[in-house]
Amino acid sequence: MPANESAAATGMNNPRIESAYAAREWLSLEHLALGSERVGGMVVQSAPMRKVLKAISRFSPHKATVLIQGESGTGKELVARALHTQGSATPGGPFVTFNCSNLVESLAESQLFGHVLGAFTDARENSLGYFRSADGGTLFLDEVGELPLQLQPKLLRAVETHDIQPVGSSRSHSVDIRIVAATNRDLRAMVKAGQFRADLYYRINAATILVPPLRERREAIPAFVAHFVEHFNHLFSKQVKFVSRAAIDAICANQWLGNVRELSHAIESAVLMTDGDRIDVGDLPFHRENTAGEAIVDAMLPDGAPDLVEGGSNSNGEDSPYSLDVAIREASKLALIRALQATQGNCRQAAELLGVSRFTVYRMLKGFGLGEGRTYRTFRKPTEG
Repeated sequence: MPANESAAATGMNNPRIESAYAAREWLSLEHLALGSERVGGMVVQSAPMRKVLKAISRFSPHKATVLIQGESGTGKELVARALHTQGSATPGGPFVTFNCSNLVESLAESQLFGHVLGAFTDARENSLGYFRSADGGTLFLDEVGELPLQLQPKLLRAVETHDIQPVGSSRSHSVDIRIVAATNRDLRAMVKAGQFRADLYYRINAATILVPPLRERREAIPAFVAHFVEHFNHLFSKQVKFVSRAAIDAICANQWLGNVRELSHAIESAVLMTDGDRIDVGDLPFHRENTAGEAIVDAMLPDGAPDLVEGGSNSNGEDSPYSLDVAIREASKLALIRALQATQGNCRQAAELLGVSRFTVYRMLKGFGLGEGRTYRTFRKPTEG
């Protein structure tokens, strides 16, 4: 069947698709990926990311400790994996990831350095710990800025000497590893505030790779879209082949506070939402959220309400439905919802996106009736009618 007949047949029952296709507004995945390359799971097209690749090639042959800095969701773990796989310093060794924010304070030493049988009440067997588990390979310490201050001197010794002493043992063990640390926090500011040891900071900061946020590599967004569509096609047995130009324009214009991670979740949602072989603007989750937000505002304002209203209270002294206080509250609620969706319900990361404390997020959750403080762990989008 000729291409134009195929296009007409595809959109026969959907005037929107038929019209858009006729105007040649549909872009293939191959077109979106033009000019990009994929290296170790990373999509590389922009100049800032080519600098990252250059740094990886410079550091990967050596076992020097590397600090990867970047906002949440920029792909720091992919950079760490590339350091591990592309270098000859740890051939065939394991890549072990430990998220420092998951440390259980009372068991922190045991988690990192291991323990021997009987070292404490629940030590019913020997444990290697993360350092010894990574022997011969790479230990990736994610969110290193979350390390408790009292544990940092012991981490410093381990990084400097590569000698590990399990809890309850008088014997030390030498490990042959590359250490890669990552953080989305400003460690220099934390040092000045007394929240992070200066000697540990200088030790892990010998070689640094800065991963740029997505807003600084927007030219690569279409290639990311193609990459994620292909990935979720395979994962969900879908056959999405085209993305509308309008959808790409909307994606490129979005803020992406959660960076590549947030973009990945958005494309996952769009692939799941579409019933055919193409993604349009209406399939994008942030478009659906904005539409819902507009509906909220429309519902707040009575018919014939003026565009500008002086004062925000009615005659009873209560907030009118279109007062500034109500508008700010609704905007704050929507911002909180989007931050939680971008971070998959991680309150700490959502707080960083919003520029507030984690406890403020807990209070907002409770105040908006979205959760119960510390018991809140996951965020699900409301079912659409």
